[in-house]
Amino acid sequence: MTHKKLPVSQYMNKTARLVAFNIALFSLGQAAAQDIEPRRWTPLPAGINLLGAGYVQVEGDVFFNPVLKIEDGTVSGQAAAISYVRSFAVGERLARLDVLLPWANMRWSGLLDGSPATVSRVGLTDPSVRLSMILAGGKPDKLATSHTVVGAAIKISVPMGEYFDDKLLNLGENRFIVRPQIGVLHTRGNWSYELTGSVFLYGDNNDFYGNSTLQQEPLYAAQAHVIRTFDKPGYWVALSAGYGWDGQSTVDGTRADDSRRLSLSALAVGIPVGTKQGLKFAYVRSRTNTSTGGDVDSVSVGWSYRF
Repeated sequence: MTHKKLPVSQYMNKTARLVAFNIALFSLGQAAAQDIEPRRWTPLPAGINLLGAGYVQVEGDVFFNPVLKIEDGTVSGQAAAISYVRSFAVGERLARLDVLLPWANMRWSGLLDGSPATVSRVGLTDPSVRLSMILAGGKPDKLATSHTVVGAAIKISVPMGEYFDDKLLNLGENRFIVRPQIGVLHTRGNWSYELTGSVFLYGDNNDFYGNSTLQQEPLYAAQAHVIRTFDKPGYWVALSAGYGWDGQSTVDGTRADDSRRLSLSALAVGIPVGTKQGLKFAYVRSRTNTSTGGDVDSVSVGWSYRF
């Protein structure tokens, strides 16, 4: 059976190209485990270093605008990443630096004009740096049965991933993304309740497919986590939910009706390995609430070493 190459033919108009781009970007985002992460506001003592590695398996369906003449779209692949975390003090406040370097092997498939079509990409995706600080409650009274932590952060995705300006589907985005965040963590006994609000601020991609300029309005996101720790240190389980909305795009001033409505849910489990290592297993379910987008599931395993 002969396979055509994606993306679709060059006669496609700007809005259609934009819709296809955003679906591809959506599905690739799932490979990064949705960034729905519990315990991100848990204070770490100053001077702690964490080295980590993770692997994600992704499977799902993608839904294209009918103008693209692509049916039965699917996405599958794997992603891996290495990370480094450093906690430190700024005056009397605790701060934390997270650095993430990801890699992906993704494959999109579907029927293009009724014939099978596939495209694959393998390489680095955009790395990110996150700086966070505990603004209040970082040093709870050890005698207290409950306490509350308030934090703020900024995360920056750097356009260093694989990108080709003559291809519609890419692993990198060729633009900076700045993500301010604010979070609250309330702990009572062995239970913790965490809430994070953030906004994605997109830079322009001036080398978008077709010699175009891609611009995008802010995307808003919120996520909540219920976390249960256990008396034996290092064991925990978390149930999570998230939602993202807006983020409409334009190409050379042409607006696309592509505002996002995305819901996420996740289950994660942490297990210690000795006194300095830990494992995390997670399942993430992502569903679109619009006619275009994707329904994607991912499973992941992560390892960390403290020194």
